[in-house]
Amino acid sequence: MIENVENYNQKIELLNSWAKAYYTLDNPLATDEEYDLLYREIVAFEKENRYMAPNSPTQRVGGIVLDEFQKASHLSRMWSQEDIFNDDELEDWIKRASKVIDISKTALVCEPKFDGASLNLIYEDGVLKQAITRGDGSIGEDVTNNVKTIASIPLSISYRGLIEIRGEVVIKKDDFEAINIQRLADNEPPFANPRNAAAGSLRQLDSSITAKRKLFFQVWGIGVNSLEFTTYSQMLEYIYSLGFQKPPLFKVCISFKDIQESYNEILQARDALSMGLDGMVIKVDNLLFQDDLGYTVKYPRWSCAYKFPAVEKTTILRDIVLQVGRTGAVTPVAIVEPTLIDGSTVGRATLHNFDEIERLDLKIGDSVIIIKSGDIIPKITKVLVERRDGSERKIIRPTLCPTCHKELLDEGILIKCQNMECPDRVINSIIYFASKNCMNIDGLGNKIVELLVNKGKIKDILDLYSLQYEDLEGLESFKEKKITNLLNSIENTKNRELRRVINALGIEHIGEVASKQLCDRFGLDILKVNEAELLELEGIGEQMALSFLEFTRVNKEVVEKLFQIIKPTVKEKIEIKENFFKDKTVVLTGTMSKSRDEIKKMLENLGAKIASSVSKKTDFVVYGEDAGSKYDKAIALGVKTLDEDEFNSVIGE
Repeated sequence: MIENVENYNQKIELLNSWAKAYYTLDNPLATDEEYDLLYREIVAFEKENRYMAPNSPTQRVGGIVLDEFQKASHLSRMWSQEDIFNDDELEDWIKRASKVIDISKTALVCEPKFDGASLNLIYEDGVLKQAITRGDGSIGEDVTNNVKTIASIPLSISYRGLIEIRGEVVIKKDDFEAINIQRLADNEPPFANPRNAAAGSLRQLDSSITAKRKLFFQVWGIGVNSLEFTTYSQMLEYIYSLGFQKPPLFKVCISFKDIQESYNEILQARDALSMGLDGMVIKVDNLLFQDDLGYTVKYPRWSCAYKFPAVEKTTILRDIVLQVGRTGAVTPVAIVEPTLIDGSTVGRATLHNFDEIERLDLKIGDSVIIIKSGDIIPKITKVLVERRDGSERKIIRPTLCPTCHKELLDEGILIKCQNMECPDRVINSIIYFASKNCMNIDGLGNKIVELLVNKGKIKDILDLYSLQYEDLEGLESFKEKKITNLLNSIENTKNRELRRVINALGIEHIGEVASKQLCDRFGLDILKVNEAELLELEGIGEQMALSFLEFTRVNKEVVEKLFQIIKPTVKEKIEIKENFFKDKTVVLTGTMSKSRDEIKKMLENLGAKIASSVSKKTDFVVYGEDAGSKYDKAIALGVKTLDEDEFNSVIGE
């Protein structure tokens, strides 16, 4: 019997140690009977006293059922990794880093790249506050209830600050096999591979299902924190000490040879390890050097993923199907004899375009070699011409759209359907139109768009703005709150900036940068421009100009109607007067009374450029509490620093 809270906490510590030994270390310290008896004691005490400790193992059973997952923002962005595939590319990556930092003065850390679902854990005051899937890197889904059922994730840690701990949710190979055996017994389709099983298990609306799946969490990074370490390896060792499992390989390397040896070691051990890997991640160890290297649009310059060798298999090309994308581009996809490659069955391969088909001299019925590496979509690399028996059939370039049967525009490499009412274009263009970087219509994801189009509720972008409550009522998964939120989100797109509307149209070769440039120059007269005017703009080439003009020629009426509905705005150019921050490079760090976004906007309005890392080119570092390594680096480089009071004083002047 548990006598008091102190005794209760002692029993929780004991039960958690037994759970870790059983679920995480595969080394049981107690029998199932002993575990169950102690577990029931804890449950009885919690019911009687209406009290539950933050780290109580009773939270791991699950049972909470949601209607849908809520969106949640990461405190700092979760980045992708730059992929490299051989030693030459590794050498090139090191050379690029060496142009910015003295790489001889830092070690490089090598650790496994786990093949699962990325997850961000947010702890505050030592308690697991929130768990968010990677999503688009900025916004993911809140899966906190499910994550509390994962035994390898501590519900509480000894670190009391605010911290993001990132890692991969995986399923061990033996557990994956057991899940699929059970699914087949229940007449359910088996998961294709452990990665899909992990992602599917993490996103169960019923957390009790997640609890049964034996998910496992492996740390690979840190987001927001106020730790005072100078190296990544020291920081990770500290995170492991908080109760997170250390990976099967974690090495600090000081030479190119050390990295090669680490890669070969983990590659050889790959099949014997209990969890699936698809490569090795290499990171610059020195945290100040990481700041120096910074980020590209897609990934950090201070890390890369050295992927395992691509797997090649021979199969037979059975057919070619055509896919129509949001811009109307028609892409050929190879349908091949299903082939098991690297743990998953491959039935399709990319071909990019019809020039690729001609280059390969590919025919229906050919024996081909397909190659797959990690997350890379399988592709055909070679045709085994010597195996032909004369029954092979030539692949004909299409002249009509496979979906709407309208005439295609053949531009050589690119074949396009120009019909904006083509069903395939409709679905893909609406998905793109609603995406975060375009009109940002929350709640209008891929499956919802497909449902609305297939049910005949919308047939183009314009129809979004005529949707009524009655149109959505009764549709699968649509309840009152969801319908109201979606309609409000669509309504909120009105009066958005013109540059976002133009970008959202998905015009071939016209992205965010070009959309802003065109709108800044031509404003609401953008549909009246000619080729000569477009070519006058720096960075707008002939291909971009012709693509824009062709799109507006074909779709002018639709776009004009869209403008009438949305009434897009054009930001007036404001001449910025001379001031303390105009044309200066500023780095923000630490916690201040105003949000980072608010201060950033203030500085941008004054003509400042906001940078993410400190270098000799930085003019000012504005800092708050827990400023960390960026402040230290500014002092080391002699960069001018301003605390919040000094910053406010300058802004006031």
